Amino acid sequence: MASRSPDVPAQPASGLKPIPGTLKAGAGEPVYKKPKLPPAEAIRGYYDVVAPLLLRDAARRPLNLLRCTAGHCFYQRNRAHPASGDDFQPPIRFLPIAQKNGRTEDYLYVDDAAGVAKCAAAGAVEFHAWGTRAEHVEQPDRLAFDLDPGEEIGFAEVKYAAIRMHDFLAELGLRSFALLSGGKGIHVVVPHAPAENWDTFRAFARAICAALAEAEPEHFTIALPKAERIGRIFLDFLRNQRTATAILPYSLRARAGAPIAAPVAWEELEETGSADRFTIMDTPLLLERARSRALRGWGEADQVLPRIA
Repeated sequence: MASRSPDVPAQPASGLKPIPGTLKAGAGEPVYKKPKLPPAEAIRGYYDVVAPLLLRDAARRPLNLLRCTAGHCFYQRNRAHPASGDDFQPPIRFLPIAQKNGRTEDYLYVDDAAGVAKCAAAGAVEFHAWGTRAEHVEQPDRLAFDLDPGEEIGFAEVKYAAIRMHDFLAELGLRSFALLSGGKGIHVVVPHAPAENWDTFRAFARAICAALAEAEPEHFTIALPKAERIGRIFLDFLRNQRTATAILPYSLRARAGAPIAAPVAWEELEETGSADRFTIMDTPLLLERARSRALRGWGEADQVLPRIA
């Protein structure tokens, strides 16, 4: 298996644990045991139905797909990591992107329902994406703060963290949106005009998270070691850097029951009981919700990132 590019951070694997022996020094991407998922036909059928919703955020973004085939799962970071052979062909598109190591890799992206269907046919269960689009790949346009609860943290505390993040961003003049991760946490999403470079983008994301962690260290942390996250919520700003990705709205998650990363309105968050509230069984409800007044304009905002000290 091809080795990871030096500027690609480790990607959390939906709570899956690597199969022993698949991740060694310099050995590249880990492989995970496939969880109990709906049949492949059901997954493909789901993506056929929700493709228009998925594409609102997914279209023309470099993708990182979690593929589950033949009893195991793995991340497809680009066409060569791992080598994909003939699994990815048009209507899937390819975008050559230079790496820090000097290589250029072909990253996958889609711009229509046929491309989504082709990814699903190749075993894609989860769709993760860069915070930028193909036409301005060095100028990100979508912040995603992942509020990741440590051990012994309940969902009520995660909701508190999301609302604190929302309020802090609002003080800076930024509109934000809540996304149930389909796992244990919430993503706070901030769309904006593609004006900044990756370094400025990452610095802004870190500054936001650091300010909240400093204000409430008993609740929040930006410390990377998991031992330091126990009893607190990790404010993950690292998804906002070049080659890093975040789960897309309406993506399935590779977990038992096939939960879905689902948008929610801020006013309904208080009554939401868990981050995996919606599953593949709720597809008709999700389609109905997407047409509702509460979610009208979700993820859309004409705004720019402010300068912060």
